[in-house]
Amino acid sequence: MRLDGKVALVTGASRGIGRAVAKALAAEGATVAINYNGSEEAAKQAAAEIEADGGKAFICQCSVADAEAVEAMIKEVIATYKRLDILVNNAGITRDNLILKMKEEEFEDVIDTNLKGVFHTSKHAARQMLRQKSGSIVNISSISGVMGNAGQTNYAASKAGVIGFTKSLARELASREIRVNAIAPGFIETEMTEKLPEAAVAAGKGQIPFGRFGKAEEVAKAVCFLASSDASYITGQVLHVDGGMGM
Repeated sequence: MRLDGKVALVTGASRGIGRAVAKALAAEGATVAINYNGSEEAAKQAAAEIEADGGKAFICQCSVADAEAVEAMIKEVIATYKRLDILVNNAGITRDNLILKMKEEEFEDVIDTNLKGVFHTSKHAARQMLRQKSGSIVNISSISGVMGNAGQTNYAASKAGVIGFTKSLARELASREIRVNAIAPGFIETEMTEKLPEAAVAAGKGQIPFGRFGKAEEVAKAVCFLASSDASYITGQVLHVDGGMGM
């Protein structure tokens, strides 16, 4: 297994893409810290599924928008396992609205979680990775951050910010053998996309050369690749997992 002996932290890992990522990392041998904010039962279930398959996992609660809580969470992971090898910044929210109707708090909430959350976790994880002189950070951006999307100025701005953050941090940490990359998923089958109206689903699939939505497991495989030594000479890159939508 590619990640034997590694310790990983996945934010927003109780469901959707984050849950698939946590399970995939564990299947590759990593011990996985499953971060969640409000979905404790879902997080416990994700950890139980990993352990039932012979993996190692534990759950840790905090909002990534809370700087002090993030610092405490990462200190707990390091105190328990003495290292942190992989950070996957997946936690994110949406507050979709057209710009003329968007409230200031709808913009701020999305930026605080989706972008500032990546800053908080990366800052504290990087300290440990610098001591180790090794590590991999994988940030989950979005095709919306590359192409834009009507009704998502807040979300697209946050995810475009993640891409700029990724490239800048990759330059800062490369000399210590710490890699920082991003993944930009397109439409992925999750609880969020299940709620879309049929017309929106059809319109979305019409933009995708593959003609279908992706699966969370397909994103998770890309994360495992970037987190592993198979990607040892890759940093500062944005890998599109979008069925060709962003070509």
